[in-house]
Amino acid sequence: MRSAPLHIAIVGYGTAGQAAAILLTRDGHHVDVFEQAAELGPVGAGFLLQPVGLHVLWEMGLLDQALAHGARIDRLFGENANGRAVMDMRYAGLDARLFGLGMQRGALFALLAQAWPGVETVHRGHRIVAVDDDGRRIRDNAGREFGPYDLVIAADGSASCLRKAVGRINLDRPYPWGALWCLLPQSAWPHAHELRQRYVAARKMIGMLPVGTRPDDAMPRLSFFWSLRTNEFSAWQESGIMPWLGEIETLWPQARAQMASITDASQLKRASYRDAALRRWSHGRLVLVGDAAHAMSPQLGQGVNMALMDALALRDALRVEAGIESALTRYERERRAHVRIYQFWSRWLTPLFQSDRDLVARIRDSTFLPLGRVPGGRGQMLRVLSGLQRGWTGRLRLPPPFLDRLASLP
Repeated sequence: MRSAPLHIAIVGYGTAGQAAAILLTRDGHHVDVFEQAAELGPVGAGFLLQPVGLHVLWEMGLLDQALAHGARIDRLFGENANGRAVMDMRYAGLDARLFGLGMQRGALFALLAQAWPGVETVHRGHRIVAVDDDGRRIRDNAGREFGPYDLVIAADGSASCLRKAVGRINLDRPYPWGALWCLLPQSAWPHAHELRQRYVAARKMIGMLPVGTRPDDAMPRLSFFWSLRTNEFSAWQESGIMPWLGEIETLWPQARAQMASITDASQLKRASYRDAALRRWSHGRLVLVGDAAHAMSPQLGQGVNMALMDALALRDALRVEAGIESALTRYERERRAHVRIYQFWSRWLTPLFQSDRDLVARIRDSTFLPLGRVPGGRGQMLRVLSGLQRGWTGRLRLPPPFLDRLASLP
């Protein structure tokens, strides 16, 4: 580890910012966190932690707390409206010790906040909009300046204000499709260890993911999502919720039965996504992590996992490199080698699940399941799913002690 602690600013208190604050503070660095929201809290309903994300929590000493609240997921199953299987993947097909963990965003937020003693010092209500040329001073939308810092970490999400400060951006655009989200009581849902999805071509997608409990709520929940074009959000709300619930009843009666508590459109949250590809992730003393560096669609379910991995990789790079610039180069090299393939597949898979291309959806329905049964194809798909794919042919290796811990679980 470097001998001299750094004075670090973290912009954004989402998953990437929370994890970075914990890991860097534990290494002796002084951390200031800036968050644009007036009150700290999670954004979104639920997500799926993959084995790579679970590994980072294990490294942070938080795996047991996550397991206590999350829901173990062993299978991902998708079918069309007629009940014909389109996708059927089980982690055990890759390694019997592996599984995913459905979690509520509120649960992970609370666990990460409790693990960082500086949470009460977060500078709230500061929307950081600019950084100086060498990345040492930052400025908020009210013109207030902070710094100088030895390092500025931009963890301000997919709509990052600081992304442009690293130089050329190859791609930065919103996806035309988003989703409606909410949490539902799990009650008698029969698929307690599966992510279930149902598709109508690529125009409609319903998903149900068990996401466990929160520290402040012991009721097990499901995360529900409904795919929808972002320019149709307002029309959906204005048309009233009953016709929409009737449509769900027709498409998936089992899912509709879980939605007895949904009576008003205000109970569902809207989500939108961006696709960002950058020539570089750092400039001077500024570095991007999480969605600020590599925003992508949620089709592969890797957003939270990538954020956690970025924070760990940045900590490790700062430990082994003597200079900050060389540490940032090492961090970017390490993470790009992993993220690049996920950006590629996310960009190409999204139209298969969210688009008006009916022919593409028919090809998906007829080829996905057979590909998942071919030995080579199955392994590739499972590695991508679990976050373990590195490049076209490589594979991330999880530490044996971590795998032993997973194997010891009932």
